[in-house]
Amino acid sequence: MPDLTHFDDHGAARMVDTSGKGETLRVARASALVRMAPATLALIRAGGVAKGDVLAVARLAGIMAAKKTGDLIPLCHPLPIAGATVDFAYEGEDVLRIEATVRIVARTGVEMEALTAVSVAALTVYDMCKSVDRVMTVERIRLEEKSGGRSGDFRASD
Repeated sequence: MPDLTHFDDHGAARMVDTSGKGETLRVARASALVRMAPATLALIRAGGVAKGDVLAVARLAGIMAAKKTGDLIPLCHPLPIAGATVDFAYEGEDVLRIEATVRIVARTGVEMEALTAVSVAALTVYDMCKSVDRVMTVERIRLEEKSGGRSGDFRASD
């Protein structure tokens, strides 16, 4: 297992110095699941949630979160995101799947940006639907795949 790079030789937290790395295309895709009552998912699908279009608002929230990751997570680099998408799929009658893909040409990866995007998108779904379903759960936030950079490509296995 590789050493943790966010600590110096004395154990103090530090931001990783990426100045010696070359700029390459980096892409990361993450996912999350929001489990809810079937009636809640049906409301989302029908556009019947009182606060408005749940998926449109959650998509914007996820994209905005990807752009703000460096402000939210203390040791993340602030990055000039080249592209970010947030997509949704219905899995069965009670699960909304959220996927975010983030792209950049930089010296460091965008895994945290993709993970932050799906997390905030999922929380936005919860916020918009909590008046009808307080027992929703956000589950399985994970990195699905990443490419580019010194560590190479990664793809999660089921």
